[in-house]
Order: sequence, then C-alpha cells, then structure tokens
Amino acid sequence: MKDYLSETAVTYSLATRWLGKKCRVLLEVDSTNDLLKEMVEQGGKDAPQSGFVLLTEFQRQGRGRLARRWEAPPASSLLLSMLFRPNWPASQANWLTMLVSLAASEAIAAHTNLEIGLKWPNDVMVRQDGVWHKVSGILQEGSFGADGRLQWAIVGIGINVNIPADELPQGITPPTSLLAATGQPVPRLPLLGTFLKRVEELYDEVGDGRSPQPLWQNKLITLGQSVRVTYHQTSETFTGIAEATDDTGHLLVRDEVGRLHTITAADVTLREK
Repeated sequence: MKDYLSETAVTYSLATRWLGKKCRVLLEVDSTNDLLKEMVEQGGKDAPQSGFVLLTEFQRQGRGRLARRWEAPPASSLLLSMLFRPNWPASQANWLTMLVSLAASEAIAAHTNLEIGLKWPNDVMVRQDGVWHKVSGILQEGSFGADGRLQWAIVGIGINVNIPADELPQGITPPTSLLAATGQPVPRLPLLGTFLKRVEELYDEVGDGRSPQPLWQNKLITLGQSVRVTYHQTSETFTGIAEATDDTGHLLVRDEVGRLHTITAADVTLREK
C-alpha cells in the first residue's frame, strides 16, 4: 500500500516557525510550480503568503531546468514548491536556489549514509558505485518589481526518495533514488521535516546578511573538474576547467586557451577523464 502524505501529518510534524505551516497536499497536479504561480498571480485576500508550501504525490507535467521533464511514480518522492517574498536585489536571486540545494543535501545526509555533492547550478548528487548520480533537482521562478527587486519567488524541488532502480527515468546525468542508492526505503515525512527546517534556517541567515554562496560552493563537485559548456540558444560549446563561482552563483570556467568565462545559464556537464 502506498504511504501518502497528508496536510495534517505534514503540518504537525514540522519543527519550523513559518515555512510549511500553511500547506496543501494534492494527490496529483500538472506542476506544483505552475499551480502555485497561478495562486500568487490571482492575488486577493486568499493569496498565499511567504512560507506557503504546495506538495503533490504525482506531477503529470513536472519539469526541471531547461524545460526537462521530471518524472516520479505516485507517492514515491518529495515533489513540492515553496513560496518566498524576499524583496532582495536581483543580484541575490540565485541565493534561493543555493540555500534550497544546500538544505536538500544536508537533509539527505542526515537520513542516509550517502556521500552528497552539488552539481552546478541546481542538482543534488549522490555517489553510487563510485559514480555521481542525480537524486534531486531544483527549479526557481519569480517576479521582479520596477525597482529590480525580487518581489516573490517560487522554488520547486523534486527529491527521488523511494523509486525502485528499474523505474528511474533516463537522463543526461545518471539518475538515482535514495532507495536505489541505499538499498532500503527512506521515510519521506521525517526527510521533508529536516529539509524544510534547514531551508528556513538558511533563509533566515540570508535575512541577517549572510550569503549561502561559500557553503554552497564548498559542496560543488563541479569545481576543479574538466567540463563541457553548451549554450542552448546558440548551440555553442566549449570545454575548460570549472574554477569557482562568483557571489551571485555564476560559474567561472577557464577554457583551453586560458580565457575565463562567466557562465550564467548553460548546460554544464562533467567530462570523462
């Protein structure tokens, strides 16, 4: 029997102060990001406030970065979107993706014995049989005001929890699940609680003026590696060494002739040695 989440169970299990205290859990939806975006844009007195969390047991049209599909069998994973109203300058917008990916990596580490890393810009990875596999991805969307500040942002995340190995989707980066990587099921509700609590803590730290970029960069498995960069709009490709990230989270890659590139949006894959 499938172990479905409920709004009551989620709300009462959380140790957060504001994140997830208001939530909805749906059996299925096209996309949690799309539905939450509709709720925000409709506005009015019933508009969701910062900290609202929308979860689903199944997404019919789940998607990740670069419009790639995100697929998971019903009641197998954690599929959710979170609403924030940070009023941050545009230069700090990527900090949300940073802190959410950090929180996911720390939550997985707290509930498993897996080796966890982050792949620029938004993938949570686990090392399985000596190879890095993708276990989670993040998609951030938002709206900027006339003053250039981030009025609201929706951060969606999918964490492959209890997907059997033979039901994992195909991907450019090899996918896995916590079940496939550990060989045993991982209870989803405690994992969700740890994740949301850490998101809240990191978000509050940013509000106190502390950037998540140093901690996030420290977990990047991309740095120091030979990578291939592909710009999808132009199909331009080059290879180089990923050296660091800047304060805004852009990746700095030095190509084979020594020129340093600042990568803001592209597909960056680790090259085989």
